[in-house]
Amino acid sequence: MVNRIILNETSYFGRGAITKLGEELTSRGYQRVLFVTDSVIYDNEITQKVLNVLMDNNIVYYVFMDIKPNPTVDNVLRGLDLARTSDIDAIVALGGGSVIDTAKAISIIMTNPEFSDVVSLDGVANTKNKGFPLFAIPTTAGTAAETTINYVITNDYGRKMVCVDVHDIPTCSIIDPDMMQGMPQQLAATTGMDALTHAMEGYITKASWLMTDIFHINAMALIYNNLEKAANDKDLDAVEKMAYAQYIAGMGFSNVGLGIVHSMAHALGGLFDTPHGLANALLLPHVMRFNGSACPDEFRNIASAFGLSIDEDTSDDEVVEIVVDAIKELSRKLYLPQTLKEIGIPYKAIPSLAERALYDICTPGNPIDVDLDDIIEIYKEAYN
Repeated sequence: MVNRIILNETSYFGRGAITKLGEELTSRGYQRVLFVTDSVIYDNEITQKVLNVLMDNNIVYYVFMDIKPNPTVDNVLRGLDLARTSDIDAIVALGGGSVIDTAKAISIIMTNPEFSDVVSLDGVANTKNKGFPLFAIPTTAGTAAETTINYVITNDYGRKMVCVDVHDIPTCSIIDPDMMQGMPQQLAATTGMDALTHAMEGYITKASWLMTDIFHINAMALIYNNLEKAANDKDLDAVEKMAYAQYIAGMGFSNVGLGIVHSMAHALGGLFDTPHGLANALLLPHVMRFNGSACPDEFRNIASAFGLSIDEDTSDDEVVEIVVDAIKELSRKLYLPQTLKEIGIPYKAIPSLAERALYDICTPGNPIDVDLDDIIEIYKEAYN
């Protein structure tokens, strides 16, 4: 079997790494950029740090921040219009997954204008050209959008389009924990659970292999042992480890895909605008229990990565339950909702959610093949 790995050309890590942005832009001859962010981040002091770097290097910037959580086709089109009329030569994205995903879509269409309707990018798009130069600076420790070949845009019918394209990976990423330090507790918690889901699903997906296993196991260990301290206590060391852990998980799952936690979360986000990390957190333990019988050895490795107490006499079923209970306990310690009912999802929507999830691009990667009834039952289990 032939396996493929695609990673960024260049990435910088560490506190203060943002200063490398000016060097990277000017060394490549870029002088005019579209600065993509959202209104919340724009009013944060970290934005001024980035703009200071641009100004210190005499780089002209145009600001686009008309982006909502779970970004839409309209968000992309508005940003694309500004990019096309501003005579830019690069894009700088500062934000979480929604911002970087929007920037990726703009980047791809700038060099592949035949996809200007945005919706034709859904799935594995047959683009021909590498995206417009994109410099990604994450402000959350979760999505790993700065290192993946995926991005997600919601269409006009409320369906999340998972776009997979080797041409969309950022030219350069800067993972600076200082950009993440000020995350509100709830945002740090949900994005961190998103990163844990990436690592766990990527580890048991059908396409997983030796190199991605190395990424995922290490990411799981870092996330499980640092997320609570990073989100609740703002522990500087834990925040830094989460910044790196989510990137490591991204290097893995970007190359092997995910499973039905993400399929089901995409459906919730599309229909009810549920924040993606929260949707993953609610669904992760239930899907992991469902998948446990298919990969008992992997669950033993997960338990070891978490530092949980098991031995050779612990049955496979017991190991699965120990891992599932650990995920639930972490979620409770992060003060996250525990059921779909708690966040206002109507029970009658479950069949519609399940149908959307069944046909999601992530579903075939699940270690157990699923049908509509399987997904309905998992939603019901997560409901109360």
